[in-house]
Amino acid sequence: MKHATLSRFASLAASAALALSLAACGSTSRSTYSAAVSNDTAAFSSQDAGDYEYYSAESAAAGEGSSFSSDDLTSSMLDPSTVESSRKIVYNASVRMETTDYDTTRAALQEAVTAANGYLESTDQGGSKDSGSRYTYYTARIPAENYRSFLTAAGEAGNVTSLNESAQDITAEYVDVEARLKALNDQRDRLNALADKAETTADLLEIESQLSDVQYQLESYTGQMRLMDNQVRYSTVDISLQEVQVLTPTATTFGEKFVEAVTSGWRGFVDGAEDLILVVVYLWPVVLIVLAILLVARPALKRRKARRAEKKQAKLAAKAAAVQAQPAEPAKPDDTVK
Repeated sequence: MKHATLSRFASLAASAALALSLAACGSTSRSTYSAAVSNDTAAFSSQDAGDYEYYSAESAAAGEGSSFSSDDLTSSMLDPSTVESSRKIVYNASVRMETTDYDTTRAALQEAVTAANGYLESTDQGGSKDSGSRYTYYTARIPAENYRSFLTAAGEAGNVTSLNESAQDITAEYVDVEARLKALNDQRDRLNALADKAETTADLLEIESQLSDVQYQLESYTGQMRLMDNQVRYSTVDISLQEVQVLTPTATTFGEKFVEAVTSGWRGFVDGAEDLILVVVYLWPVVLIVLAILLVARPALKRRKARRAEKKQAKLAAKAAAVQAQPAEPAKPDDTVK
């Protein structure tokens, strides 16, 4: 009996020892995997930091933080053919034009866009042909290599009254996004490798969550990269075309300015006279009504004026008669006569 009891206790002790051993093994395996993930993540972060520093140094070597002088802004910088190919420059321009031949100038601008292998991003037209006040607003996207030639062709299509240009260097921002994309791609590859080694469902779900975050960032930075590439490849040119009767003067010498002043003064006088005549013509119904009222009211006004004059004369006559009707006062005796 005593031997049987000892055997039962020995079996229970062995079972408990086996259970504890299995639990310890599972815990050790879990801890080992978690440590592997942590170490790999730490190693990845360290490598990412190294990659980022490398790309940042490359950015600095490419000219990060550099600036252009005012001479460059008005000369070579605004010509993409004179800029280093490693730079990422965004060119924009705003052109104001006027023309007396609206249809011809508009067609010439569209041909210039086509010849430069560009396209019209937006078009806005309005105004009246009868009044000669038509206008068109274009937003053209022109390949950077044809930017300068397009502006020259557009300037020859009409009379340019103003031209504003800008050049934005986005090299540093571009290299930064490029480095982040490389780092995120490396992180995705590492996470995929860890997912192949995952032993439990919980570990796999954790890796998939991290992969989802990485994929979201990859798509965001990829969109930014595509946008910057498009801005660099295609310059944006805003064009404002206005139909006018007379072009804006562009004289430079005193003689030319004097002639234009005389011509502009006479033109202003003629335009004012024409406007006055047009106002009278536009208001002819009102003018006729006013004339009719004056014709009808004039006799009545004359009669009223005559009656007022008669009343005034009657009052004066009555006053004079009253004065004459008053008796003369007797003379007072002179006290000095005795």
